[in-house]
Amino acid sequence: MKHFIRTGIQRLAARNEVFVGGLAARADVSAAISLLRPVSIQTPLIRIGGQGDGGYLLPDDLDGIDACFSPGVDDVATFETQLARDYHIPCFLADASVDRSPSKHPLITFEKKFIGSDPAENFMDLEDWVAQRQAGTGDLVLQMDVEGAEFDIFAHLSDTTLMRFRTIVIELHQLHNLFSRGALPLITSFFRKLTKFHHVVHLHPNNCAPAVTRNGISVPPLLEVTLNRKDRCVLTHQQLSFPHSLDRPNVNEMPDIELPSCWR
Repeated sequence: MKHFIRTGIQRLAARNEVFVGGLAARADVSAAISLLRPVSIQTPLIRIGGQGDGGYLLPDDLDGIDACFSPGVDDVATFETQLARDYHIPCFLADASVDRSPSKHPLITFEKKFIGSDPAENFMDLEDWVAQRQAGTGDLVLQMDVEGAEFDIFAHLSDTTLMRFRTIVIELHQLHNLFSRGALPLITSFFRKLTKFHHVVHLHPNNCAPAVTRNGISVPPLLEVTLNRKDRCVLTHQQLSFPHSLDRPNVNEMPDIELPSCWR
């Protein structure tokens, strides 16, 4: 039920035509989108986490990963369960909105806290969390679905910790705010940090909300983004396909959304 309540809220937000500071210039929106256009890499993509919501595509580059950190759990942990079960990767989950982990695998550790910069007791900083659970320099995976808190979390993340994440799988929220003149600079700054050390290797719109179009540019309000650290990527000239053959709709009862051409 929680998933469908969230879907309704997201659909309502996607239809909101009031943008802070007015409508951003088309060229500025296009420039921001260009930062997230995926590249083709030599390493093939695999699907981890099942066939529906909670399953993600990432490069088949998991050898030597020390741990996975997953802020935002809700009631689905198929991604982390498969990493623990099939790849023996310890997974650390955090979400104050639920009482326990959906998975009882022994390699999964759950903390009833939100990740963010809020000083409240039920919050902890991603930087501190990683340092407490996986001190050192080993490579990690970050899987993040935190309902829009990703912008604040990354603003407080050091380059040193960011570079430890070999692979980042993140669902971005409220992306139609790219059209807002007030929000666009903050989102663009976030995109620049997200891609400072990582290549975008896959995009998949979440089909729970329709794309928003302004000035001939279409933006999915929710977008799954997979990134791999640049030193792990060998770029190729192979043409990418959207959707990927391993992509699946997040909401089975609704048609999937095609990635708009301006994102390719």
